[in-house]
Amino acid sequence: MSRLKPIEYADAPPAVRAVYDDIKTSRNLKDVNNFWKYLAHDPVGLRRTWESVKEVMAPGALDPLVKEMIYLAVSTSNGCGYCIASHTAAARKAGMTDAMFGEVMAVVGMANETNRLVNGYRVPIDASLE
Repeated sequence: MSRLKPIEYADAPPAVRAVYDDIKTSRNLKDVNNFWKYLAHDPVGLRRTWESVKEVMAPGALDPLVKEMIYLAVSTSNGCGYCIASHTAAARKAGMTDAMFGEVMAVVGMANETNRLVNGYRVPIDASLE
């Protein structure tokens, strides 16, 4: 458990409130989630992280649902329970169905298994793949 306490809006310095306001406006939220409230202990890092997330997760060549499912897959592989919950919710909001969630988890499981097998066997990369 963190020794830090979340920084709530009422207690936040102006620089943090500005980021919170942008998050709430951009995501149409009443409040920011705990991730941002803990990052607020480092206002510079909070702003940098928010700006990066906003840029990377914006619609582009990949639509928001695909980006959220990729984020969910990586979070699962990294074992980040908070991120799994957050990005499952975001993916569902973007249209992920139960069937899609099941397939993402199947791909994550298979990729982790085959990655470990390749690493264990030290399989060289085929020339045709380079």
